[in-house]
Amino acid sequence: MLYAILMAAGLLLLALSGTAPMRDLQIVVGNMLTPAQSALSGATRSVGSIFGALSEIDQLQAQNRALEQQNQQLQVENRQLQEIRIQNDQLSALLGVQGSLNYSTVAATVVSREVSQYTRVITIDAGTDRGIALNDVVVADGGALVGSVWEVGSDFSRILLISDTRSTVIGLIESSRATGEVIGQLGGALVMQDIPATERVNLNDTVVTAGIDLGNGIKSPFPKGLLIGNIVDVQRDPNAVVQTAFINPASDLDKLEYVLVITDYHGGLPPAPSSSGSPAASGAPGASVAALPLPQPSLAPAP
Repeated sequence: MLYAILMAAGLLLLALSGTAPMRDLQIVVGNMLTPAQSALSGATRSVGSIFGALSEIDQLQAQNRALEQQNQQLQVENRQLQEIRIQNDQLSALLGVQGSLNYSTVAATVVSREVSQYTRVITIDAGTDRGIALNDVVVADGGALVGSVWEVGSDFSRILLISDTRSTVIGLIESSRATGEVIGQLGGALVMQDIPATERVNLNDTVVTAGIDLGNGIKSPFPKGLLIGNIVDVQRDPNAVVQTAFINPASDLDKLEYVLVITDYHGGLPPAPSSSGSPAASGAPGASVAALPLPQPSLAPAP
């Protein structure tokens, strides 16, 4: 029954759809529904815009994270390149020193430091395996004197720096040719003492190793002409026969990274002559003994 009624109503509306009253009714209903359709369409567009903006934000955040990672990677690579450049500059400076010295040298890297209120010692990554021996002289870039080998192993060496209080070097003031003992002093300038009071000592005068032989076959522990540093202060006593100067080391001894070890300069005491009656001299089996280098008088360990 209901189906028949609906069918009849539908046929009636279909028959009346072309009449003027029905067209007027359609226009009125359309005008009434237009604001609702516009609002619904606007809401749909707004929702779509929100979702689109959220999607763009996610994309921008992902791009920002990627750019930040790239920036961090570039910073790491830049630091590495700067470190490589610094190392190349230091090694190039050492190569220049090698070419200017008249000695055979071994380049080595500083691997540790021993710094206290009493000592200034560094350890390098080369030893007897590369021909280094006790008391070998050590220099840095510019040919600046660093110290001498204090202890040596198969693959390492410990260097007593000239800033250590146990170190003594005979220095020569280039301008006046006056000499004096350059003593290590922790945390400050080196002390050059026992300079004759009659000698003129000026600020900024350059001090080098004197290379003076001590007589009786004792050769200077350090070759002549190695740069020690420049005078920064002078103390004079009118009643004293000597004066004291203070030297700023030519090399920054607390920041050494690479050094050169001179392997064919042999200073200090001469080798002890072998006795003709000793087992080693007679060639008895198993009697050969390796001669150890004697300690330098100027670098004797503190008791």
